[in-house]
Amino acid sequence: MEIGREWDETLFSGTAAFYRRGRLPYAPGLADLLAGVLDLDGRGRLLDLGCGPGTVALPLAGLFDEVVGVDPDAGMLAEAARGAAELDVPGRVRWVRARAEELPAGLGDFTVATLAQSFHWMDRELVAATVRGMLRPGGALVHISDLKGEKRSVDGLPHPPVPRAAIDGLVRRYPGPVRRAGRGLLPRGTPSGEHAVLARAGFAGPYRHVVPGGQAMVRTWDDVVAGVFSMSFSAPHLFGDRLAGFEADLRRLLRDASPPGVFSGRRPGTEVFVWPRGAD
Repeated sequence: MEIGREWDETLFSGTAAFYRRGRLPYAPGLADLLAGVLDLDGRGRLLDLGCGPGTVALPLAGLFDEVVGVDPDAGMLAEAARGAAELDVPGRVRWVRARAEELPAGLGDFTVATLAQSFHWMDRELVAATVRGMLRPGGALVHISDLKGEKRSVDGLPHPPVPRAAIDGLVRRYPGPVRRAGRGLLPRGTPSGEHAVLARAGFAGPYRHVVPGGQAMVRTWDDVVAGVFSMSFSAPHLFGDRLAGFEADLRRLLRDASPPGVFSGRRPGTEVFVWPRGAD
């Protein structure tokens, strides 16, 4: 049985408040790339599945008449609504609390659908077929992720790198060595093979694009802590009554790695696969 067929509402419980601050952004230029590749001109509708706090939906809001973000986590949608208000685009976006498996849910049809590092939590066969049926002729599904296998050296930057290996080791000391996800375990990680799933659903392509990253970033202790608590495998609830001890150990580790309280990093590149709806 694939992950996601029985939804675990604790999967990202308590992470929404940390997500927007802690997660590294997608590469700048993503909106420009999609506008050019998909010939977007401010018309049409976007469906963003597993939208979280609006990480993709909000930067793309100006490219469509309407953007609909769908997510089962109420906290994520509350953060997304706050982000829309800050960007002064609340009239162009709306947020729907639902699982992707519950679509079409009367939402109508769309020009583009996006999945940004969320597909692996879903019943992929069902969602792929449903979303294809919700796309207008000529529409496309866009799968977005960080560029895998990319080396992002901080050579020449003024601060030390985030001590990621030490952080991973600390996390494993607390919830345990097997990756956690909500109330369950992921001994083999999340499922792969999304290309085969989308091809079976009738999508054409895909067409691959890369938005270059590499831009220098500065990350504070609080940014890094937020990033840890934004992840499904290190969500605050997983630590139970050991949460305060874990955070104290994490901050001690960060202080030892960079006493001034800042780290250097580089924004990851973004990998985009465009899947046209294809002919019936």
